Amino acid sequence: MALREILTFPDPRLALKAEPVAVVDDEIRQLIDDMFETMYDAEGVGLAAPQIGVLKRVIVVDCGPREEEHHPLQPSQPVAVVNPEVASAEGKIRWEEGCLSVPGYYDEVERAANVVIKGLDRNGDPLEIPAEGLLGVCLQHEIDHLNGTLFLDHLSRLKQSMVKKKLRRQAEATA
Repeated sequence: MALREILTFPDPRLALKAEPVAVVDDEIRQLIDDMFETMYDAEGVGLAAPQIGVLKRVIVVDCGPREEEHHPLQPSQPVAVVNPEVASAEGKIRWEEGCLSVPGYYDEVERAANVVIKGLDRNGDPLEIPAEGLLGVCLQHEIDHLNGTLFLDHLSRLKQSMVKKKLRRQAEATA
């Protein structure tokens, strides 16, 4: 396993669409392992391959409590999904989101309240995940990354403009 660099806004690669994975092989399994290690190191709950500069349709998610935390309302287990897609979506929920690619900024985003995600597991076998709450929001957020969409893109145009301008200035100041 290896830690990978997480791209941050305004890196233009975050706006690119990821390509479907043709075969789940050892290279994809290694990518998944690296993504989990990178996500845990950054103290995140989800990561999409484009966030580490790999334009493949792969996401990892773990919304469960970490050893030092106790969140009984967030039961989950680590899951990797190759070629994920939202098979069904119902209802609406507003959830405060953050993103490893937009460090330090959080805002409420409206998402589907209940989703079913279909894709392949790390062995290439079909996978179906019914999800709600944090897990549902996280899966939708990561799938957005595969389509070149950041959670900021769900905000009003005025708020998007203000936040993106501020983040660009911060990036320029630290470059």
